[in-house]
Amino acid sequence: MAKITVMEWQRVLAYVDGTLQRVMEPGRHRYRESRTHLVTVDLRPRQLLVPGQEVLTADGVSVRISVSARWKITDPVAFTAGAEAPAQLLYAAVQDCVRTRLAAVTLDAALADRSQLELDRSLVQSEVDTLGITVEELRVRDLMLPGELRRAAMDAVVARERGKAALEEARAEAAALRSLANTAKLLESHPALLHLRTLLVAADRQATLVLDPRGQVAP
Repeated sequence: MAKITVMEWQRVLAYVDGTLQRVMEPGRHRYRESRTHLVTVDLRPRQLLVPGQEVLTADGVSVRISVSARWKITDPVAFTAGAEAPAQLLYAAVQDCVRTRLAAVTLDAALADRSQLELDRSLVQSEVDTLGITVEELRVRDLMLPGELRRAAMDAVVARERGKAALEEARAEAAALRSLANTAKLLESHPALLHLRTLLVAADRQATLVLDPRGQVAP
């Protein structure tokens, strides 16, 4: 008799003469090696990455989207006997879920509100229930726009920032003009202030005073 140790995160399926005889739980087990075929199944959570899928949005824009799914095996017998490549079927189910979701969302809505890209995990789960798989999390990682749209978006951002800068410059110029207008009104109402200002300027050795034809001194 042969011996095998099953770890806490494992289950071992023992097939005798091609028929499933038992599922070995964690611990030490004995089995008849000559007639038994063992299949070890790892129950720890796994990560599935679906990178760069090209899909169409509701308004017909082609985008690339990457998705990740966290899943684990909850029924080792169904996972082993349910399909030849159960992980590939999970991959295809995630792809279909992404296409279904993006087909119902416009690009503007997706860019304005990332929650519009939330995927319905139950759609994927229903496809893999018979495979002994439980999907714990399904989420969008990246949304990539075509090159033309990326450049257009960047141009829009640059134009918006330039508009903000021009507006601030116009506001500063308007404030300066208002200040000059207020100063002119003040000097017109109080001419003595102009003479006082002239004396202050004259006190500076680097200042040059010019006498205008009307006999007034101007700095």
